[in-house]
Amino acid sequence: MSVDTTLELARKQIEFARSYTKSLLADVEPSEWFTIPEGCVTHLAWQVGHLAMAQYGLCLFRIRGRQPVDTELMSSAFRKKYSKGTTPDSNPDKNPSPEEIMQVFERVYQQAMHEMGAYDDATLRAPVDMPYAAYATKLGALLFCSHHEMIHAGQIGLLRRMLGKAPVR
Repeated sequence: MSVDTTLELARKQIEFARSYTKSLLADVEPSEWFTIPEGCVTHLAWQVGHLAMAQYGLCLFRIRGRQPVDTELMSSAFRKKYSKGTTPDSNPDKNPSPEEIMQVFERVYQQAMHEMGAYDDATLRAPVDMPYAAYATKLGALLFCSHHEMIHAGQIGLLRRMLGKAPVR
């Protein structure tokens, strides 16, 4: 499989994962975003914020480093709040609003999809450390992005059910 074909596969997987995640969030009220159901350790706001932060890292930062446009995508405080290993805070006053989280989620996605088309073969073949999927390269980081989002989509789906919502699929 050529890099161009694999890059298109990565792009389509990222598009599918994002579409699925958005379908899970479509009927969730903003008032439900910070609810941590009994027996659970997370909430929807953290899941979505984490996905935005991770997509930035996997599809933009790991591929081309930090760029001036990145300051418009999300703040450093946002990245730190939703990084791997952080603890979700159920106090809405200590989090960005659901609207702001969704704006960052969408901005990062749009920028990643825009830039992905310009990544060349040499760039995508460059090695990376974990996390990646299939290849220990920057292309593997792109492939991992959709896998990572689907893992968190599963958590979002479980949170939906714990909030009393019907399954999407």
